[in-house]
Amino acid sequence: MPDWSADFAPQNPVWLGTARHGPWPRVAEAAARESLAWKTEAARLPDDAFTAVPTRLKAALGRLIGVGAEEIVLGNSATYGLHILANGYPFREGDEVLVVDGDFPAVIFPWLPLRKRGVTVRLLRPRGAVLDPDDLAAALTPATRFVALSWVDPFTGHAIDVEALGAPCRARGVHLILDGSQAIGTRPFDAPASPADGFVSCGQKWLCGPYGTGFAWFRPALLDRLDYGQAYWAAMQAQGGNGSMRDYALRDRLGAAGLDVFATGNFMNFLPWAASVEYLLDQGIARIAAHNDALVARLIDGLDARAYRLASPAEGAARSTLVVLGHREAARNDTIFARFGEAGIAITKREGNLRISPHLFNDAAEIDRALELLAAAA
Repeated sequence: MPDWSADFAPQNPVWLGTARHGPWPRVAEAAARESLAWKTEAARLPDDAFTAVPTRLKAALGRLIGVGAEEIVLGNSATYGLHILANGYPFREGDEVLVVDGDFPAVIFPWLPLRKRGVTVRLLRPRGAVLDPDDLAAALTPATRFVALSWVDPFTGHAIDVEALGAPCRARGVHLILDGSQAIGTRPFDAPASPADGFVSCGQKWLCGPYGTGFAWFRPALLDRLDYGQAYWAAMQAQGGNGSMRDYALRDRLGAAGLDVFATGNFMNFLPWAASVEYLLDQGIARIAAHNDALVARLIDGLDARAYRLASPAEGAARSTLVVLGHREAARNDTIFARFGEAGIAITKREGNLRISPHLFNDAAEIDRALELLAAAA
């Protein structure tokens, strides 16, 4: 099993909560110090930083999901990309958007204001832990324009079958939109080969970036239909023009760059995030996935099933890097959570359950310590 722990600052307490946020590697820390120096000693800020930093970040994110840098939209969250769709797509009264009842609120809220425009936002209630492809196919109507859902459910740790859910959407001309915040960085993703027409993610979790970062990708055919009404001067003047900052010409067809969050020269956030994404790419996302899967398997295999129940899958393609569990006497979960903190291991709680989510900086010994604590508490 690879040992990447030396590439990160020591985590004290031990951090088993990447599903909440991930620490950045040392190379990102160094990049953050560089960006801090640019502000501490103002003359050190390079003239081209405002374009070079977002260009570097877009290139890394494009490599991450298998597209060109020019197809990446830089944002400040996963929500940013969903708001672009909700406010830029040419909806008509009577259209509908389907989301999953129980999904993370960031996937739900951007669509709800559409109801004021006569668009139906329908919450589908899964029969099981995740939406069944047959149920989705039955729920689609001629009015359905989008289906938006999380790739990995943050509350249960279940990963959806993207291909199976994408099949009825593609057959009916419905846009499937994925929030990959709980998967990208620990699972490979090939955007062009997927059935998704859009992909959004935050940057602070498995991509080990600062808070206030995110990105989006939209399939070109969908991108061409968006009219977000955004006119950011730097994006406009970067696309041709006469070189004067007093060039006020509005330019069409800016592509993904025309949808970027304002102030993409945000080097305090984007420089360390670029370093983190490049680091993950250098290690290999498939290798990271194998490492993380081994840690998850070790944790699940060592769990006392007589004392604990799994809310997340024990095996198979639906299993993710989020292990969600609880004591069979649910009232004891708060005490167990506190014991972890007292023992120097940090995990998270969601909806009354315990959630353990290791990443590449964790190792087998840390998983064994978690199992010892669970056994003692049982």
